[in-house]
Order: sequence, then C-alpha cells, then structure tokens
Amino acid sequence: MKKAEPAAVAAAFNEIKKKAGARWGNLWQDRPVILVGAATCGRAAGAIEVLDTFKAEIKNRNLDVPVIEVGCMGHCYAEPLVIIGKPGQPPVCYNHVNPVIAERLVKEYLLGDNPSPEFVLAALEPSEALPSFQDFPRAQYERKIILKNCGHIDPTRIEHYIAGGGYAALVKALQMSPEEIIEEVKKSGLRGRGGAGFPTGNKWQLCRNARGRPRYMVCNADEGDPGAFMDRAILESDPHSVIEGMIIAARAIGSRYGYIYVRAEYPLAVERLDIALRQARRKKLLGNRILGSDFSFDISLFQGSGAFVCGEETALIASLEGRAGMPHHRPPYPAIQGLHGKPTLVNNVKTLASVRHIINNGADWFAGIGANGSSGTAVFALAGKVVNTGLVEVPMGTTLRQIIFDVGSGIPKGKKFKAVQIGGPSGGCLPESALDLPVDFDSLRGAGAMMGSGGMVVLDEDDCMVEIARYFLEFTQKESCGKCTFCRLGTKQMLEVLTEFTRGEGKIEDLDNLYKLAGEIQAGSLCGLGRTAPNPVLTTLRYFRDEYRAHIELGRCPALMCMHLIAYYILPHKCERSCDACVGSCSVEAISPNKKRIKVIDQEKCVKCGKCLEACPFQYNAVVKLTPPSEVPAR
Repeated sequence: MKKAEPAAVAAAFNEIKKKAGARWGNLWQDRPVILVGAATCGRAAGAIEVLDTFKAEIKNRNLDVPVIEVGCMGHCYAEPLVIIGKPGQPPVCYNHVNPVIAERLVKEYLLGDNPSPEFVLAALEPSEALPSFQDFPRAQYERKIILKNCGHIDPTRIEHYIAGGGYAALVKALQMSPEEIIEEVKKSGLRGRGGAGFPTGNKWQLCRNARGRPRYMVCNADEGDPGAFMDRAILESDPHSVIEGMIIAARAIGSRYGYIYVRAEYPLAVERLDIALRQARRKKLLGNRILGSDFSFDISLFQGSGAFVCGEETALIASLEGRAGMPHHRPPYPAIQGLHGKPTLVNNVKTLASVRHIINNGADWFAGIGANGSSGTAVFALAGKVVNTGLVEVPMGTTLRQIIFDVGSGIPKGKKFKAVQIGGPSGGCLPESALDLPVDFDSLRGAGAMMGSGGMVVLDEDDCMVEIARYFLEFTQKESCGKCTFCRLGTKQMLEVLTEFTRGEGKIEDLDNLYKLAGEIQAGSLCGLGRTAPNPVLTTLRYFRDEYRAHIELGRCPALMCMHLIAYYILPHKCERSCDACVGSCSVEAISPNKKRIKVIDQEKCVKCGKCLEACPFQYNAVVKLTPPSEVPAR
C-alpha cells in the first residue's frame, strides 16, 4: 500500500476541522454552557430528569445557554454530575444534582453570581470564588489519556471530537506507511488492555505478515466481568476514539473490513456507536477512499448475546461467523487464521482508544508513562467497599494502596480493608500485605492475580473470602461453554467443595483436593476462561487459609457472611418492649413478642436476610448476628 498524498489528505481534513472548530472550538469562552453527565451510571441516578429540567428552565427564561448531554466523568459515586462554565469563570462541577438543585443553579449562578458552593464537587481551574474546591479530589493521582474526552464532549456530535483534536492521528497515519505505524506502536510498548497483555505492535505485525486476503479488524467490546464497566463507559462517552483507533489499526494491517463486537446488554453504547459510525461515513472518515486517500475501510456493528466466554477472541470469532461461541485450540492464532479462515486482528476497546495518542504524541511519549515494562495508563472500574467508586485512570506502576486509598478515598463506614479482587472473575484476591504492589502486568501475575480487563472490587472485614471465591467460581462455572472436560467438570467439582465449606460441611483434606483440581483445570483447558477460573480460589487459599480452616474445623464464618453458619437473635436485656422495628422489617414473620413483649426470632422461619439488624435502632442494638448458630442461647 502506498502512502497517501499528504497535501490532499490534510486539505480534506482541514476543511472538516475548520467547520467543527468554528462552531464548537470556543465552547466555554463565548457563552455559558451546561454539561450533564448522562451515561448509564448518570441515568441510573436520575441524570435524564436533571437534563430535562435544565432544558426547560433555559427555554422558559429564553437564555442562550447550550445544555449538552455528555458521557461518564468517572466520578460515579457523585452522580448525577453537572459542569457549568461561564465566560470569565472556571468551569464548575456539581455533584448529586437533582431537578430542584438544577433550578437553583440556573437562577443563582447562570442569572446571578452565586456559584452555590454547597453543591460543588470541584472547580476545574483555580477560582477565587471557590478556593476550597480546586480540581477534582483525586486529580493529582490520575493521568487521563484514554478517558480524556469522557464527560467533556457530546458523544453524539463528531464535531465535538474533531474540535478537540480528534481524527488528527488518522490524518497523520494516512501519511505514514503501514510499516511505520506498526513500528511506532511497537516502540510505544503498548500491550493489550483486554487482559493478556500481549505486545500490540507484535500482534499487528503478525497479522500484516500473514498470508490470505481479506484481512479483518475486530474490536472486542464484549465486556462481561462482574463489577467492570470501563469499555461500556468509553463507548458511551467517546466512541470516535475507538473508531479512530480501529481505522489506524486497519491501515497498519491492510484491512478493508472491520467489526465492533459489542454486547446487546449495552443499549446506550450500541446506540452511540451506531450514530458515530454514520457520522464518520458522512465526513468521509470511513468508507471508500478515506479523506481522498487510496485507503478504504468500513466498520459494522455486531451485537453479542452476553456470553462471557465470547470475550475470548476465538469464541468471539465463532460467534461472528454465526456459530456457537466456543473457543478453539491455538495455534493457529486469529492473527494468522481467524474470521472465515482469514488473518484477523482482535483488539480491546482500551487498546484501540490508546492508539491515537501514540500516533499524535509519539512512541517515546507513551513509553515514558508507566513502569516495569508496562507503558501507558491503566483504566479501572473501582467498585465494591470503597468510598469513591467509578472510573479511574492511573499510570502503570501506581500501587494498589494509592488507587484504593488515595483515588478511592478508602473504605466507608470506618471498616477495615480486607482484600481487593482484581482482574475480573478469573482474577485474584490480594490481601492488605499486597497493597504496595505496583499495578502492572507482570507484578500482578507474580502475586497470583492479573490485570484482566480492568475490574477492581474492594472487599472489607464483612466479606468472607471463602464465599467470595465460591461466588466468582460459580460465575465462571456457569459461563463455561462446556467444550473442555476439565473446565466443565473440574470447576463444577471445585464449586461443590467450596459450597460445602460455606455450609460447614467440608473436610480438611479437601484443601489439597482444591489445589489438585485447580492444576488440572489450568493444564487441560483450551481458553483463558478455564485456565484462569481457579485464580480466586488459589489466591484466597494462599492469603486467607485461616478462614478456610475456621469454616472446616470450627464450623465458623469469621466474617459472619455464610448463611448456614450464622444466626440472628435478640438480646432480651437490650430489647425495647415498645419498639416493633424488627417485627415490621421481617418479610417472613419470623419475629414475634413473648409474654413480656420482648421480641424473639423463630430460627426455623428466619431466612437470615439481616433486615432486622438494619432496622434495630442504633441506640438499642438488640439484634445480634453470631456464628456458629449453636451459640444462640435458649429462650
């Protein structure tokens, strides 16, 4: 493939950029602007009602103020989020906005000079009016590259993306040879963000050198990890960054056909991808002779049915071909023989979203970010028992302690940190002693965990590590395609053993059986799902063996989590006879007063939901949870 004519490509794009910049380039300077975060997380918190309120107020007051629906800003703990910018003032981000607050902001800040600091999360720039709200609380620890646009542009307007520098990397790539593009990605040190961490440039080179035509470009957006939402948020908030990365990758390998494999359970992501693809075609950024060059490439959307195993690239390809989503033995690798038997490059959403920054800023710039052989940044969905949940982007090499306690602000309700489950359901559970471990591909693997696609679930003292291991193994066991005997039956046997532990029915020799089963499953499984499924069990055995022994030898659940090993009862000397809070909270009517009006729990009826403990007034604290149930005193 020849290089495109530089002048023609640049001229074609400059005309597009000129029109986009004329309308959107000075968005903050010309007039007030309201941005409402309305990705899935914002919508769940009521962002659409807030958006509608702002629009109605602006219309009723006949104000010239654009109200723009943007994507996820990352601070999911503070949704709904709104950013308001006024000429001459720094943009201000408001949190937990509701329709009443929205009306006040229009009246007091847009029409007046009161920025309403009681609702402010952060001032995006230094501000004399808001000296206590300088920047986001965790901004000093983050390095936003992939998430740079998320929450700051309208994902349904390609002009916003272009005005902010979008598609400039494509113009540059069209003036480079495919070999030059691949070499730049190699030098950057970019490794696949889907979990395996394979060098991206090497993968591109393999596909380009493979025999066979046509070659296919596939974006793997089949994100299915419990607690993970990174890819979804990027697709909802900045879809053109992924599309631009796909076009550059296709140019590098010599592909004319591409697919985005996205799960149908992400309707907003599907909708915004569809809009973005149509807009890119209208601007001649997709299709025949892109920007007047000799390179042609187009992308189709394919909606998956939610099978977790289809995140594995050979199973994904089988699904694209209309077959059951089952992995096959490798080699041959998809880069050599993939979709319809032709060379196929499969890259993750975050991998492709990184590409434009490498081309724009250079390989040395990207390689200078990160540590320990892992370049660039890592994007995590921080979830679980942590104060500030949401999307986090930090340089590779940042420690777990910094992510959880500095970025995430630690554990809520004064609870003690216990573990972090990293790498999705097939990742590992790491204890407090591992908090200073740097987050990179090799360090995590050495600790028994893995980077995975970027899920990070924080656990506190109330979480039972035996039950956590059982929960994640149950997920992977259900999601197994069943092709491999070791995965299909081995994970089932491991799950049965763990279930016995949580019931107090396990045997000490079963611990050795778990190790044996795990080794056989890892050795005999075809794909990554089976090979990594035992990880939660192995890491909890490695770091929390005492909890296993308590379940087996003492019949106790130290975290008071396993239902068969706990019981609720009411302390007679603390029960307030006139209070019926626990009675009203019990859906199975297991609580009733005795002759002295002291409440008693019928253990045969009790389903151990814990609602009575939550309902009991704090000052009385009459309801107690204990383990084992045999410790419950006679009435």
